Amino acid sequence: MLPIIGIAGNQLIRATDTFQGNQVTYTPQGFVNAVQQADGLPIVLPISSPKTASAYIDQIDKLILAGGQDISPQLYHEPPHPKLLETNLQRDLFEAALISEALKQNKPIFAVCRGMQLLNVVLGGSLYQDLTTYPKWSVKHEQHPTAPQFATHEVEILPDTLLHQLLPDTYLVNSYHHQALKELAPSLKATAFSPDGLVEGIESLNKDVRLFGVQWHPELTHSSNSTDQGLFDFFVQEF
Repeated sequence: MLPIIGIAGNQLIRATDTFQGNQVTYTPQGFVNAVQQADGLPIVLPISSPKTASAYIDQIDKLILAGGQDISPQLYHEPPHPKLLETNLQRDLFEAALISEALKQNKPIFAVCRGMQLLNVVLGGSLYQDLTTYPKWSVKHEQHPTAPQFATHEVEILPDTLLHQLLPDTYLVNSYHHQALKELAPSLKATAFSPDGLVEGIESLNKDVRLFGVQWHPELTHSSNSTDQGLFDFFVQEF
């Protein structure tokens, strides 16, 4: 049987002409394609009540947390910074419940960009709400208007980490974030850093807890980059 991979979905709330003003549940197609290419069965989990998280996690083998809006600073007990962008507290609370339930059921988690940030927050860490508050900021972490298939900055992969088994010592990545990990959750360790010292990868300190995250977007490059596809292959088939 194919491994069932739940992808926590996002919601388009603002009316657009494309969908005749209707709200839309979605996930980036790259996640779906990458999971299918890894011989997994992707299922999008719509934003729902946190009370339903247990039932959703019961139905899947593994969980992917995708990118998207900023995370509400309510979750780490800070007031909103003036440069905070769009948040969706309903999504935050539902995905937080998914994380807690996946950990409870010992089901693996792969967290990308916002997903990595939320994982850190749920486990007790905090975020820079905007990189202007990070004193060592010297790298362009929001590469727009450069297209995502073009990697723009290096990350250093630390030895004796899960990522080091999958990636070279230094690796070029794409980058689309203005928030970043600040205080690392006590149960996590950093596995990769940007040249200006921001955390670009995480895993659990407990080897029995199967989770890892990256700050870049391998779902946007997996079709042209076998190394990024390898992250999904590993997660779906081996982790």
